Amino acid sequence: MFPRRSDMKTVLITGGTRGIGRAASLRFAAEGFAVVANYTKNKSAAETLEEEIKNSGGTVMIVRADVADAADRERLVREALSLTGKIDVLVNNAGIADSGLFTDLAGERAARLYAVDLLAPVELTRLVLPHMIHEKSGAIVNLSSMWGQVGASCEVDYSTAKAGIIGFTKALAKEVAPSGIRVNCVAPGLIDTEMNSNLSREDFDAFAEEIPMERAGTADEVAGCVYFLAAGGSYLTGQVISPNGGYIV
Repeated sequence: MFPRRSDMKTVLITGGTRGIGRAASLRFAAEGFAVVANYTKNKSAAETLEEEIKNSGGTVMIVRADVADAADRERLVREALSLTGKIDVLVNNAGIADSGLFTDLAGERAARLYAVDLLAPVELTRLVLPHMIHEKSGAIVNLSSMWGQVGASCEVDYSTAKAGIIGFTKALAKEVAPSGIRVNCVAPGLIDTEMNSNLSREDFDAFAEEIPMERAGTADEVAGCVYFLAAGGSYLTGQVISPNGGYIV
């Protein structure tokens, strides 16, 4: 049931080929981790990341898998385990955003958002946990959002899903701490990635001006938080770090 171990640590990063996920993949690779990252549609971005990590001497596996699909999740975990025999760190990063009036975002749009942003991290963690428990070691980092902390008008479903991730993090952290597994969460604020491409440049800049630090964050800054919670912070579990420039304190 449990493949043979390797001395190299392995991180599985969902949505690990773009935005915050890409930055996290590069950071973990630079720190000597074997990186497993999945993508759904953008093959070009995936191939670019793979080439970049391999050219720098790193170990990487790119898997096309939709985290909202149960069979794909199972295959993703199997392939990740085939690389080194274990998964030391799971980063539940994959996510989608949608905006509009709550009464307008119904049916398939809402279902897809919850499937990717809430159900997928929960179920993927359920698949990975037995292997971490077997090793009596592991770290899980879930990506939420500052809107999961305080809510956002016209992003009710997104805020709800991300609030669920925070609750999931806190509850699971208590359950698996005796097994040597830490579970933490990063809840970013405004970050300059494709996730915010729905905002016009004017609206994006106006939002950034409202932030006490007077700018948006970068994917690298968020990746730094993710790496700290995964590889450092040995006495931290059940915590939420929100890199938001002071917008929410």
